[in-house]
Amino acid sequence: MTEPPAPPAAASNAAPTLDAPPPAGVAGGPGPRSVARRATLAGTIVSVLLILAIVFGSRMLQDFDSALLPYAVATVFLAFGVAYRYTVWISAPGARRLFKQGWRSLFSADNIRKAPTALPGMIATYLGFQKFLGARSHARWAAHQLIFWGCILAALITFPLTWGWFTFTSPSGAGPGYAMRIWGIKVIGFDSLNILGWLMFHGLDIAAVLVIPGASYFLWRRMKDRGAMTGQRFAYDLVPLIALIVISVTGLLLTFSSIFLHGGGYEFLAILHMVSVVFTLIYIPFGKFFHIVQRPAAVGMQLFKYTARQDEQLFHCKRCGQLIDTAPYVENLKGTMRDLKLNFETWTEYCPRCKRVLRGTAYLSDVKKGFN
Repeated sequence: MTEPPAPPAAASNAAPTLDAPPPAGVAGGPGPRSVARRATLAGTIVSVLLILAIVFGSRMLQDFDSALLPYAVATVFLAFGVAYRYTVWISAPGARRLFKQGWRSLFSADNIRKAPTALPGMIATYLGFQKFLGARSHARWAAHQLIFWGCILAALITFPLTWGWFTFTSPSGAGPGYAMRIWGIKVIGFDSLNILGWLMFHGLDIAAVLVIPGASYFLWRRMKDRGAMTGQRFAYDLVPLIALIVISVTGLLLTFSSIFLHGGGYEFLAILHMVSVVFTLIYIPFGKFFHIVQRPAAVGMQLFKYTARQDEQLFHCKRCGQLIDTAPYVENLKGTMRDLKLNFETWTEYCPRCKRVLRGTAYLSDVKKGFN
């Protein structure tokens, strides 16, 4: 049996700068300047589209609340940052291949015909309930679920209100009867004194109650768990959690001030809450929260692997016969290595254990014998 060639002894992990030439060995890929221009264009287009959506969705700003202008501006920066970083991310050979394969699987008529329930099931289990986290720790899964659903609820309420898409109007001007309108069209009428009205006006408080214990658990874990402390970075790992807690606590304090303190300290709390929200929205594309944007793309990759398994397109280790992954996935990995000119793609045909054995054998036969 011919052994696969050993990988290079060392490789540089330095990230290229915008002024640096493309990394050696990346053939056919766009250079850093080209990627930056493309990402800037994508960010600009998305930002302009969002501004137009705000203008037209609020009926030419008729329903737009000027007090929420800082939040709206922050969402425009958020849109630019997400589009910019997403474009940079999928410009890398590995991410680009996975991205294309994922979307191809999502829109494949053959996949829909063979497994019509696979995609909805993966969206529910992989994106919604994130069952893969439960395999690591039930506590971490529960905390992640609290943060996830709290943030989803907050986003569904905050963004449309900020953009002027949702409005709550009262014929009397002070309630208790209110009407919720979307784009100026009445959707539902409710009494602010019943349970539905309470839920309507306290949705963000419910979101805060969900987020605080989840974020606090992860913050406590990062302060106490040695494994988590080893590689954590303050700006990347701790700031997002602190920001979520500050947003949630200040939001609850606003409600507390209006109900129990007759508005005492409300202005200061409102400014503090606004600053924390704006900072977090701008931070999302450039910090740990960006994985929220990346995660949906992984569903397509999971579907790509799932359909291959259903067709029994499996790839086994050439040395021991252990199952590695699906054959299309391994071939996709080989293609990425060819794109990067990593001349040891044959190693993808072996399981991790056999790779270690082959490396050890090569060391004993080709290196250590020189010391005899």
